[in-house]
Amino acid sequence: MIAAFNALSPNARGSIWMALCGLGFSVMAAFVKLAGQAGINTFEITFLRCLFGFLALLPFVLSAGPRSLHTQHMKAHVWRSILGITAMACAYLGIAKLELATYTALSFSKPLFAVILAVFILKEDVRWRRWAATLVGLLGVIVMVRPGSGAFDWWALLALGDAFSIAILITILKRLPASETPLVMLFYYGIIATALVAPPAIWFWQWPTPLQWVYLLIIGATGALSQYWWILAFKAGEASVVAPFDYLRLLFAGVVGFLAFAEMPDRWTFLGAGLIIGSTVYIARREAQRRRQTVAPPP
Repeated sequence: MIAAFNALSPNARGSIWMALCGLGFSVMAAFVKLAGQAGINTFEITFLRCLFGFLALLPFVLSAGPRSLHTQHMKAHVWRSILGITAMACAYLGIAKLELATYTALSFSKPLFAVILAVFILKEDVRWRRWAATLVGLLGVIVMVRPGSGAFDWWALLALGDAFSIAILITILKRLPASETPLVMLFYYGIIATALVAPPAIWFWQWPTPLQWVYLLIIGATGALSQYWWILAFKAGEASVVAPFDYLRLLFAGVVGFLAFAEMPDRWTFLGAGLIIGSTVYIARREAQRRRQTVAPPP
């Protein structure tokens, strides 16, 4: 089985890793929703998710040795951890309050915010096609959120807060050199994020029941594995090929939401999700095309 997988092309391996990542995150989201419905505080879920993820990483760290953890960019890792736990807290509270498919669709607005941040922070040149795609995607967000209508749900802002935090995080990661390996990034994120979220988690702590411990262990394990699969996906294949497979997460979230919670998204969710996904796929393709033109040898 392993030999057959390794014989696949890099893009095929990356696509499989990304599909597994989407399935893992959808399963994790279902258990986050169950934990929230069971009355576990968001800070407690976030803390235990970071702690369990860090503990799951330790065998890989011990195998690689202390030299593999060397970094000259600790400030960037601190900011990544702050943004990561902010996004995680928004995500876990939002998942508990929204339908899984609705939350997942809104979370795909990350590339839209990333385009805007690339202009103001990275000083990138964004042409009218990417701006137009960004505006279409933002229109999809408005369609789903429907501000000013009776269907408007304030909890949807948490999904956008999650997406915006991740977009800033992506902007920071773009500045890190290739020497910062996935193991280094996961290790420092795990240890710093766990330390930062520990005080509020202790303040709101309520000792989980045995069933709640099962929920929390599954959240930690699936979250850490999904994050690792996400990194493996982009390491294995080209971003323009691999990234669209992340949208399988919307399908997985819809199926899990229907089977576990009897959730049925309305037509506005489908319409808004279509606009968001269409625009972000276009943006990803334009960025890939621009990178190929940049690195292409002169005639």
